[in-house]
Amino acid sequence: MKTAITQDIDYCAALLKANRLVAIPTETVYGLAGNAMEEAAVANIFELKGRPRFNPVIVHIHSLSQLDGLAQNVPENAMRLAKAFWPGSLTLILPKHAKVPDIITAGKPTVGIRMPDHPLTLELLKKLPFPVAAPSANPFTRVSPTTVEHVSNYFNGRIPAILDGGPCSVGLESTIVGFDGEAPIVYRKGGISVEDIEATVGSVTLLLENETTPQAPGMLLKHYAPRTPLVVSADVDATITENTSKKVGVLSFCRDSFPQAALVKVLSTGASMEEAAQNLFASLHELDRAGLDLIVAERFPEKGLGRSINDRLHRAQN
Repeated sequence: MKTAITQDIDYCAALLKANRLVAIPTETVYGLAGNAMEEAAVANIFELKGRPRFNPVIVHIHSLSQLDGLAQNVPENAMRLAKAFWPGSLTLILPKHAKVPDIITAGKPTVGIRMPDHPLTLELLKKLPFPVAAPSANPFTRVSPTTVEHVSNYFNGRIPAILDGGPCSVGLESTIVGFDGEAPIVYRKGGISVEDIEATVGSVTLLLENETTPQAPGMLLKHYAPRTPLVVSADVDATITENTSKKVGVLSFCRDSFPQAALVKVLSTGASMEEAAQNLFASLHELDRAGLDLIVAERFPEKGLGRSINDRLHRAQN
């Protein structure tokens, strides 16, 4: 079976209604989508990704009205965040409705829900009588996909279709926020900064790692990793000097000249955090294909989206 790369929304909807899997574009990364209310479809997602069943997946919706069938006892602060950032790069962890399959939530009493900000996928979701489960369309722990090419390289011939929505505009997975009563807890830094979350609902608690019973995706220590060894450095020149016997590639924020490096990928020539985030995973894919011995990633300023980028880079170290 060859995977179809298509913009035919009706075709992709028919596949999903038949409990097949389809890769879908979002503003964050491409997702591997299946009927969230059919356990067999969700089980196929876990199997194809090689994802452990203890790691929950996110449900994608197109309308706030769908929340009633998925969640209950929704905190007021959750609604404030949904109204501020949906559609967009925000996942809310909410008390789940009994009809949500346990496989989605890894048996936990909460479910992650978001409304993606991509016109093709929103149109697709409106054609379906169910929400979709859609973790990132990559094998477990590998670099997330932000283009059709990335998805095809991972799964060509293993899924029937990829809905082609072009390159992802945000490039980082969603920020995940849960609640202890009304108190917000950030489980994953992502495409919406912690500062923006706090501006909406006040101070948050950060709870970002859990290796055995994660409350949300992205909490495992090793994640988003290229095959090429990667280190994060606050002094890239010094790290290159320490590895002169190796063919070294550099992932740089905005500086384009590292004379000792074999390859340099600049994430933003204008030092834009948003542009750097958008280019992060595509640049990691390119560096990973370049036959390098080592990737040295520059540590970002620990503010705004720089905090989310640093989170991904530290989890990519291997």
